[in-house]
Amino acid sequence: MAELTTLARPYAKAVFDAAQDQNAVDHWDQALAFAAQVAADQQVKKILASPGLPEQRKAELFADCFEEQLPEALRNFLLILAQSKRLILLPEVSALFRLYRAELERTVKLQVNTAFEMTAEQQQKLVDALSRKLERKVDLEASVDQTLIGGVIIRTGDMVIDASVRGKLAKMAKALGS
Repeated sequence: MAELTTLARPYAKAVFDAAQDQNAVDHWDQALAFAAQVAADQQVKKILASPGLPEQRKAELFADCFEEQLPEALRNFLLILAQSKRLILLPEVSALFRLYRAELERTVKLQVNTAFEMTAEQQQKLVDALSRKLERKVDLEASVDQTLIGGVIIRTGDMVIDASVRGKLAKMAKALGS
């Protein structure tokens, strides 16, 4: 997975820069997200891996998956990926594009697991506190995990803040076992 991300990075950066130049970051983000979903489909993966099908034809078949007319720039991007035999990287390109966009917009998406349902007021207080701490606009996605017993686990990208009772008990058990 890390290898695919490394391969996808220059493509994602190039397409992000192009989207910024065109003032079309939102449009490219949506188009890449759809393309990533298509590329992640098992049937499409088989087609993309088929050695008997020319890369140009793979790009054309891929472009045909879009319901609306593809913008010329996106069609050209798909052709570049196809010529480099990199269409399979579209999910990683899309994910990196989203990271670049979040950095540009100074936003962060957080997943918060709690032992109990949070009220709207509690969620807003958490968003406000994390926005100040991270110096970014926070988009919060909350879910309930009753196995936590109490507390919260906050995730974003590689960062995990485990302030759950279960996590604290595990740390204590590890310390006592040493």
